[in-house]
Amino acid sequence: MTLQLLVAAMNREPRGLAEEMGIDSDAIIVSQGGQYAYEELQWKGHSIRYYSMAERGVGLSRNHSLLRAEAEISLFADEDIVYEPDYARKVLDAFEEHPGADLLFFNVQAMPGRETYCNREFGRVRWYNSGRYPTYSLAVRTRRVHQKNITFSLLFGGGARYSAGEDSLFIRDCLKAGLRAYKMPVSIGHERERESTWFTGYNDKFFYDRGVLYHYLYGGMARPMALRFLLSHREEMCREIPWRKAYGKMCRGIARAED
Repeated sequence: MTLQLLVAAMNREPRGLAEEMGIDSDAIIVSQGGQYAYEELQWKGHSIRYYSMAERGVGLSRNHSLLRAEAEISLFADEDIVYEPDYARKVLDAFEEHPGADLLFFNVQAMPGRETYCNREFGRVRWYNSGRYPTYSLAVRTRRVHQKNITFSLLFGGGARYSAGEDSLFIRDCLKAGLRAYKMPVSIGHERERESTWFTGYNDKFFYDRGVLYHYLYGGMARPMALRFLLSHREEMCREIPWRKAYGKMCRGIARAED
């Protein structure tokens, strides 16, 4: 089996980024916010294809790399992920051990305060427990995603109209298309500390945008799922905005998306 790392970056050149991330596999890097350019280079015996583009939006960046992916397995990445030396072998071994899996979620240690999940055992991922996973934890069978014509939303995520959620929508679309997803208790890297390109705190926009996202994710179940989300995370997220007010903001976003 073959693997490509699909990297979404901002204003980065390929060699320095490959060194920082510990890239040790074939890769496609899409760097936004710069001049249009294309380069092919060899790195540690692997092929890296580098695209620089002026447009912004993480969904657009991920689509550019996904639609160009040729390896059997595509592993999504952000520029602030540092990979363990044997990450590629771990991912490929996992797919070989689980031939029925179309999507596998791996452990990538997030910065303190940004943790949303930790896989302690192998298990199935369903619609109701898929929202906790970031894109950089995900590897997919490329052909299966291409067959189902699944891409990332251009409305959500860094650089888009709504601040985050392109990952949850992509996973939701994969599950709706019948692809099978599983979580793996296997660590492949960690997140390097840097300033977020989209997160500015648990403010009005955060909760409003989350409400819009929940409409697309859950439809008629958006409001109870929003309440469940806030009650589960109120100690962390509702220190400045009380959870009742935050729920109102989310409901306003849901109502706006329903119009």
